Amino acid sequence: MPELPEVETVRRGLLPVLEGAVIARADVNRPDLRWPLPERMAERLSDKRVAALRRRSKYLLADLDSGETLLVHLGMSGRMLVSGVTLGQFHHDHPAPQKHDHVVLHMDSGARITFNDARRFGAMDLMPTDRASEHMLLAGLGPEPFGNDFNEPYLAARLKGRKTPVKAALLDQRIVAGLGNIYVAETLYRARISPLRLAGDLAEPQVHALVPIIREVLAEAIEAGGSSLRDFRQANGELGYFSKHFQVYDREGGPCETPGCAGTITRTVQSGRSSFWCPACQR
Repeated sequence: MPELPEVETVRRGLLPVLEGAVIARADVNRPDLRWPLPERMAERLSDKRVAALRRRSKYLLADLDSGETLLVHLGMSGRMLVSGVTLGQFHHDHPAPQKHDHVVLHMDSGARITFNDARRFGAMDLMPTDRASEHMLLAGLGPEPFGNDFNEPYLAARLKGRKTPVKAALLDQRIVAGLGNIYVAETLYRARISPLRLAGDLAEPQVHALVPIIREVLAEAIEAGGSSLRDFRQANGELGYFSKHFQVYDREGGPCETPGCAGTITRTVQSGRSSFWCPACQR
């Protein structure tokens, strides 16, 4: 599932085409994705200007001049693809309609934004902009990793006394928003912390060190266009390339890249999810 860097990459790819532009027409080709789509969705989107395009955790938020906000969750296989516009050095012509093109936004510029989702695990909703933070998918989220509210004293307070593994704590969206399996694995590797350690057992300097490392890993991933595993694509259809820089994730059996460490990357299952780490240098 796309994590914060992938969603931020998509947001940045959509910005030149979507923010400040008018949705001339919206085509809604089915009544539901993961959940039912909003009533009269096509009507409520058509002829509306996008005042701002934001991201909250793993969700895209398009604020409309009607006072409503469109929420988009990509799910496992959702893609927001742009056509009919020049992005960078390339012009992306409109492709032929595809089977899983569920929502299509025809912009007044002639561009087209297509939400394609083969597995239909994605979601869309419309809500009042002034109450967007109260939406069921957003209300319980913790602070953004790049925001001022996410800092060393905050994280230390949230992890203090917790009897869950530190990996599970960092995946908890109520503690910090947007982190997923990939970037928690890479963060803990750089911090030299075992994913099996109980969060409450970490020394204060270890917890404090996690904050800048989380930001560093996420910033590098955004710069690389996210990580392409299975279905993820940027808005221009290109792959994300941070996966080429994985130090532990999906590298089971490979050598540890820590200078002087002779360890081997190990895969451990925690709560049904894979943890990749080096038992020799992550303690």
